[in-house]
Amino acid sequence: MTVEEFVKNITHLGHASIKFKINGKNFYIDPFKLSNIEKADYIFSTHPHYDHFSEEDIKKITTENTTIFVVKEIEQKAKTLKHKKIYGVSPSMKIDLDGFIVETVYAYNINKKFHPKENNWVGYIIDIEGIRIYHSGDTDKIPEMNKIKVDIAFLPVGGTYTMDYEEASEAANIIKPKYAIPMHYGSIVGSRNDAQNFIKLLKPEIKGLILL
Repeated sequence: MTVEEFVKNITHLGHASIKFKINGKNFYIDPFKLSNIEKADYIFSTHPHYDHFSEEDIKKITTENTTIFVVKEIEQKAKTLKHKKIYGVSPSMKIDLDGFIVETVYAYNINKKFHPKENNWVGYIIDIEGIRIYHSGDTDKIPEMNKIKVDIAFLPVGGTYTMDYEEASEAANIIKPKYAIPMHYGSIVGSRNDAQNFIKLLKPEIKGLILL
C-alpha cells in the first residue's frame, strides 16, 4: 500500500478524533462526539482530558475484542470499561502488536499549563506496513519533534491549549511528512480558517490535507 492509498482510508471525525481502516481493522485515535460509527479494533487515547478520553464514546465503539491504549495515569480507570486488552503507556515506548508497531512520543506544552511534560502524556506513531502515521496529541512545538520521521502527521492548529496554526506549520516543516493534516479545531477551539492558514505555511514538498 502506498501513502496515497493509505490517506484515502483516513477520516477526521472532528476535533482531534481520527479514524482509519486498514486491512479490515478500525483504528480510532481520541474518539470524541462520535456518530455513524463502526466498532473499533484499536483505540488510542493520548491523555485523560474529556475530549481525548471520552468514556461515553469509547463505550459506543468497543467490543470484547477491542484493544485500547491509554496513558498509565488512567490505566486502572480504563479497565472498568472491560476491554479484552489494555496497554498503559508513557512516552518512549515501542509495542509490536498484530503486525503493526506502536511508538509513543512526548506531547506537552512549552508556555502553557494545560499539558505539563511531567504528566507523561503522549502522541502516537503507528507503523503499518512501513507507513508511519503520527498523531501528536495535545502539544506545542517541542524539541522531540526534531527526531520524528513519519509519512502522515496529524497536528493541532486551534491554539489556546495547543499549538496555533503558525507553530503547527513550523512543526510540520521540521518533521517533513508527505502529508500534514490539521486537527483540534472546529469544536472547542479553532476554526477552519486555522486549518487553511496552516496549509498555506507548509513547505511545497509537504501536501497539506484538510479532512474536516
